[in-house]
Amino acid sequence: MRNGPIYENAVFAASADPDQLGEQLTGLVDGYRTDAGIADARLFRSDDDEPGFVVQLSFTSNEAIDEFLGGRATQLEQEIEAFGGEDTLQSTRVLREDQSQNLPGESHCRNCGAPLRGQYCGQCGQRARSRLISLWELIRDAFGDLFELDSRLWQTLIPLLVRPGRLTFDYLQGKRARFMPPFRMYLVMSLLFFLVAFFNPREEFAFLYEPEIAAESDEDREFDISIADEDLDETDCEFDIGDIEHWPEYFQRRLTEERLARICRNMQADDGASFVDKLVDSIPAALIILLPLMALALQILYPLSRRYYVEHLLFFVHFHAFFFLILSLQILWARLIAALGLNEAIGVLPIVASSFYIPVYLFKAMRRVYGQGFFMTFFKYSVLLVVYTAGFGLTMLLALLTAAFSME
Repeated sequence: MRNGPIYENAVFAASADPDQLGEQLTGLVDGYRTDAGIADARLFRSDDDEPGFVVQLSFTSNEAIDEFLGGRATQLEQEIEAFGGEDTLQSTRVLREDQSQNLPGESHCRNCGAPLRGQYCGQCGQRARSRLISLWELIRDAFGDLFELDSRLWQTLIPLLVRPGRLTFDYLQGKRARFMPPFRMYLVMSLLFFLVAFFNPREEFAFLYEPEIAAESDEDREFDISIADEDLDETDCEFDIGDIEHWPEYFQRRLTEERLARICRNMQADDGASFVDKLVDSIPAALIILLPLMALALQILYPLSRRYYVEHLLFFVHFHAFFFLILSLQILWARLIAALGLNEAIGVLPIVASSFYIPVYLFKAMRRVYGQGFFMTFFKYSVLLVVYTAGFGLTMLLALLTAAFSME
């Protein structure tokens, strides 16, 4: 009789009582025997030097194990971690029958060209079956992670929001497949923030809105034009930079009075609207520059942590993703309160509370990831706040200068 595919999870929990953990895992495994698609469920004691267990689930078909890996596998791993504690180490693998099950003529993957041995390519994971894609499948691929509660998006956002440092800690421990990749998550959260904060549908899709009717008289318009002419008076854009001769030659060649006056007049032409747009465009790049600077600060603060520079960088990638998420939620909450016409106090209190949560989150994340005591972490946290404030100010100044000189 042909054996089906097998899911295997090797569990090591150093801080848990082996006998108690064994009883808990036995009850857990017994509950899976009645699941559809599972032919057998067994638990073994590990023969390795470290005490541990091996959970083994046998499935009736490749389709059954693929469905399990798409959802229930994550639930099983979380249940095991709840029994063994946060230091539980799990190593999973899938054993499939080495037998070709492909359709006639489908011997190699159409995506990467690797030999096919089963319904999915072992190199890139693409399905071997060749068929037309329906409109529903295109929509599901586009929005599946958004609407499926067990998708990687939601499994990433929840710990990112309420469990400081957990994503970084798990990633460094090798638990990565269930979460969104860190830099992808950073880009998604930053894009979400800038869309929420600065996207104005009335400006971007003005043709969908009825034009606003101005109630100004001819005399009012003439008065406004005269005021505008006064505002554009060139005397407002005169600069005296006589002290610049003491600056390095690099700045003397670039900060000329004529150049500054030209920038000033261009900014006055539309009351600074173009300058604000360019400043918003410069902020994302400035924040990306801030990431490696703060990672360097962590490298200096934790010289004995035996962590690589990129691991410190990962810490701030996750923190900035959380920061963007909190700011986006605050803005959406404030707009919801305003749209519903509710009391402003209802909107202010959650925003103030979440603002205080941001520094608390950073402190708790440092404790979880670097594992030092309260007082040592608080000292390094205080230093990091000072460095972060200075670094943030410098990068925002860089964004300001970039936007200003792009107005030339």
